[in-house]
Amino acid sequence: MQVVAVLLHQDVRLFDLGVAVEALGPPPNSGPRPAGQRPQTELRVCSVGRRPVLLFPGMRVQATHGLDGLAGADLVVVPGTNSPLVERPPSLLAALRRAHDAGSQVASLCSGAFALAEAGLLDGRRATTHWALAAELARRHPRVDVDPDALFVHDDGIWTSAGTAAGIDLCLELVRHAHGAGAAAAVARRMVAAPHRAGGQAQFIAQTLAPLPVDDVGGALMWARSHLDTHIAVADLARVAHLSQRTFLRRFVAVTGTTPLRWLTHARVLLAQQLLEGGTLSVEQVARRSGLGSAEVLRTQFRRELGTTPSAYAAAFARPGADPDARARPLTRQDGPVLTTIRGDHP
Repeated sequence: MQVVAVLLHQDVRLFDLGVAVEALGPPPNSGPRPAGQRPQTELRVCSVGRRPVLLFPGMRVQATHGLDGLAGADLVVVPGTNSPLVERPPSLLAALRRAHDAGSQVASLCSGAFALAEAGLLDGRRATTHWALAAELARRHPRVDVDPDALFVHDDGIWTSAGTAAGIDLCLELVRHAHGAGAAAAVARRMVAAPHRAGGQAQFIAQTLAPLPVDDVGGALMWARSHLDTHIAVADLARVAHLSQRTFLRRFVAVTGTTPLRWLTHARVLLAQQLLEGGTLSVEQVARRSGLGSAEVLRTQFRRELGTTPSAYAAAFARPGADPDARARPLTRQDGPVLTTIRGDHP
C-alpha cells in the first residue's frame, strides 16, 4: 500500500487536484488490477484543521485529513494555486518540512513550487514552475536554482513541474519512479495521455517579434515578413528602406537590438511554427515555405530556439484540417506582435 497525501489550501486549482487524484490515487474502477498496474494506493486529501477548502474556480472540497495526514506518506503533492504569491499558514509549511525530514518524497505542480520554496525545501536546489512565474519565484527565493524551461525537475526527493499539462508528465514520472515503466504506461493508457515526455524537454514559451516601428526600418521589416520564403540580403532590406547598407545596419541594430540575420531566423522559426500548426504540410514543405531551406536547417533552428524538433512540435500542436495558407498570410503592421502557440498552460 502506497500512501499519497495531497495538501490543499485556499485557491488551489481544481485541475491540479484532479490530475494528482487521477494519476496517483486509487484506480477509478474496483476489481482485479490490469497488467502493469501499480500497487493499491491510500489517498489522503489534507488541509489545515481538516477544514473544507475553496478551490479555484469556486468548488469547495472537504479534506479527509488534517496536516497530520502528511505523516507517514510516501509522497506529498502540493497542487498549484491561483494565488501563488499569498503567504501560506506557518503550520502548513512546518508540516511540509516535517514530511520531507521524515523521508517523504515531495512534489509540487505548477505554482505549488512557491509553497515548497516558502517552506525552505527548495533552497540550494534546482526547481521549475510555470514559465510565466519563474522570474518571480527566482526573485522571491534567490537561493533556489530556477529552471524556467524544464517540464519537471527532480532534485534529491523534491519534484517540481511546469504548468498544467506538465503536471500530468510529472505525475506519470512519479508513478514510473515508484513502480516502474509498466505501471506508468498503464496509468497513461487509462488517462489517454502521452506515456512519456522527458523532464528536460523545453516548455514552449511564447515567442514574439517586437512591434514594428513606424519608420523606414519598420517598412523594410514589414516587407521582409511577407517575403520570408525568399532569399533576403541586407542589401534588399536597405533598398526597401531607401537607405545605404551602412546606415540601415546601424539603425536596424538600434531599433531591434539584434542583427538582420538573427531577426530573420527568428521570424522564420515563428512562421515555421505557424505552418506546422496548420497540420497539412510536411517538415520539408515547412522548411521551404518558411525560408529556412531544408529540413535539417529547420531541425537545427528548432533545437536551438525551442529545445524540441519540428515533428514533436507538430505532434503537440497540429490542427488537422486547418488552412495553412490562411495561417501563413502576409503580416501587416496592424497585426502587431506575432505570437507562437504555447503548450496551453496558464499560471
